[in-house]
Amino acid sequence: MTTTEQATAALDPGAVRGVLTRERPSAPGPLSTSMTFWWRALVKIKHVPEQLFDVTAFPIMFLLMFTYLFGGAVAGSTGAYLQLVLPGILVMTVTWITLYTGLGLNRDIQRGVTDRFKTLPIWRPSTIVGPLLADAVRYLIAAMIVLGLGMVLGFRPGAGALGVVQALALLLVFSFSLSWVWTWVGLTMRTENAVLAVSNMIMFPLTFVSNVFVPIETLPGWLQAFVEVNPVTILVSALRGLMHGGQAGVGGDIGLVLLISAGLVAVFGPLTMWAYRKRV
Repeated sequence: MTTTEQATAALDPGAVRGVLTRERPSAPGPLSTSMTFWWRALVKIKHVPEQLFDVTAFPIMFLLMFTYLFGGAVAGSTGAYLQLVLPGILVMTVTWITLYTGLGLNRDIQRGVTDRFKTLPIWRPSTIVGPLLADAVRYLIAAMIVLGLGMVLGFRPGAGALGVVQALALLLVFSFSLSWVWTWVGLTMRTENAVLAVSNMIMFPLTFVSNVFVPIETLPGWLQAFVEVNPVTILVSALRGLMHGGQAGVGGDIGLVLLISAGLVAVFGPLTMWAYRKRV
């Protein structure tokens, strides 16, 4: 007997019949498919740990550089300035990391990975929602590095651990919402370089023309008008109020941050899915 005949003879008709008549498994739901792509993004970090360079080295560089560069000039001492600047560096670091979401999505499109996802019977947005949730892990790592180094240098949050946890939660909510902007940019731009250029062009004024490094009242009047309505300024003010406590108006800042976050998702979520269906 040939090999094919032996394999055919070895088949159990009952087993074959059982496979063919078995009930078809139910389709995966949105949560399970999103978690699958969440795990895929984390596994990519495991196999390419260089992806964590932006959430490890950059936070350390930013905190050390700006604290010792501006501390004496702005606050008279690095210790006093650290209490002011650390929440701002925290916001600056994490929000800047969000733009890599668009870069990763654009890279997958260029390599044809998303073409394979189109053939799967899954909830289409899960290919975007999963990586966005995975990026929250990267944001948390960067935040913990900034806080850990800040504590070593002398940062002491007046509101204690509870205020820090609340501040981190608010920062993660805003960062997740901001990531939807970069997913839309990643889908509309044709190359990674274009995504990076557009993202940096937006992030530079948002982070540097804000209250991250200096109080608003020290700026020229014409510039204060922009800084006061800058979402990064509002977020930094909210984090400072939560971490140090006792600051008037922190409740209003928190409400504005949540409102801005909801608006970003409401606008750029549908835009992202429209661009995703159109391009992929």
